[in-house]
Amino acid sequence: MSPAAQTRFVALLRGINLGSRNRVPMAKLRELSEALGFTDVGTYIASGNVVLTSREGSKAVASRLEAAIEKEFGFSIVVMILTGADLAKVVKDNPFPRAAPNTVHVAFAARSIDKTDADRLTKLEVLPEGVAVRGRLIYLHLPNGYGRSGLAGEVSRVKVPTTVRNWRTITALNEMAAAPEDQDMKFHTAIKQGDKTATGIQIPDDVIGP
Repeated sequence: MSPAAQTRFVALLRGINLGSRNRVPMAKLRELSEALGFTDVGTYIASGNVVLTSREGSKAVASRLEAAIEKEFGFSIVVMILTGADLAKVVKDNPFPRAAPNTVHVAFAARSIDKTDADRLTKLEVLPEGVAVRGRLIYLHLPNGYGRSGLAGEVSRVKVPTTVRNWRTITALNEMAAAPEDQDMKFHTAIKQGDKTATGIQIPDDVIGP
């Protein structure tokens, strides 16, 4: 039997590096991922974004990362896993293609959004904001920013765990997933450009501007 094909994955960690809570240094996260046998490992800023290669399936990658993080750091988190192809589709299917990139965010859910929650969100009128639910994704168009958004608070009420990323992070991870050899370059470029989260300041990705 031939070995399983290697797949590029993007792991989104939920709820780390929020102030003094659930601190996970990115260098340590990369080391931990490599110790689990994953290859071509890279991280992007401090909100918990890991790109890696594995022969295992999505569920196995997620469960192994969750277990290793709990053992190493002493707290339990949810890890959302997408393949590189999944993330490329997230970018391609953006329902707000004419919106300024810095106004678009995506909430990634652990599983498909419940129909009741999906209906509630899509019926909301919080102009000039917009929302679109696509399976386990909630796309948000927030012209006035995430911090002042009415829709952002509604997303936090859905019944499944979600983690939000801005469009800059999503497109950067999409590029990293497509080009494994660029992992270290992208991380160090973020630092050189003065990205506060890349240098470890405690600001979560889902509340900073792209």
